[in-house]
Amino acid sequence: MSGRRVTIAIDGPAGAGKSTVARLVAERLGYLYIDTGAMYRALTLKALERGEDLNDGEALSALAAQTDIRLAGEGPLGQARVLLDGRDVSAEIRSPAVNGAVSLVAQVPGVREALVSMQRRLAEGGGVVMDGRDIGTVVLPHAEFKFFLTAALAERARRRAKDLAAQGHDEALPAIEEEVARRDRLDSERAVSPLRQAEDAEVIDTTSMTVDEVVGHILGRVRGLT
Repeated sequence: MSGRRVTIAIDGPAGAGKSTVARLVAERLGYLYIDTGAMYRALTLKALERGEDLNDGEALSALAAQTDIRLAGEGPLGQARVLLDGRDVSAEIRSPAVNGAVSLVAQVPGVREALVSMQRRLAEGGGVVMDGRDIGTVVLPHAEFKFFLTAALAERARRRAKDLAAQGHDEALPAIEEEVARRDRLDSERAVSPLRQAEDAEVIDTTSMTVDEVVGHILGRVRGLT
């Protein structure tokens, strides 16, 4: 590659493989990986621990404004370690309780404003791979490369079940599929920064692809144009 360090945005619904793919792409390129979903999960965890009303947007916005969320190194399942006010919450943020609440927290305008500001600061100067649901449309609309990962609902639920099992959470597949579908609705229908494919993003259906195949495809695109 040349010396030019670009910004790569990877969006898509829950269970499409965004985080795993983004982390590996960043690793192969020597870039910083920013898991925005983990940041919203961390705030959700804090709200749950404090007993906040998840329908109280003002309270959640105030909580976001006074919360420090950082990403560092590698944590469980190869994902970035997440530090919430200095505490490593990498495992806790993947719990079923957080899974079921994060979409409610993430739809609050004040919460998104606070976290998007953090995310943009992290991306300054390029050399970043960022994944989420509104990266190419809202957070980094001028990213040089944009990809939208998707997969069949049943496959995304199967992947989520596998991840939860690896963390010691045993849940029935039908319940997980219902939860993933619910998150799809919440993320797509929220008023602020909904899940949406950027017009200039390349769609990659990962249903029948391995992680290495998806990573290789993205690397081929980036290395061919930088």
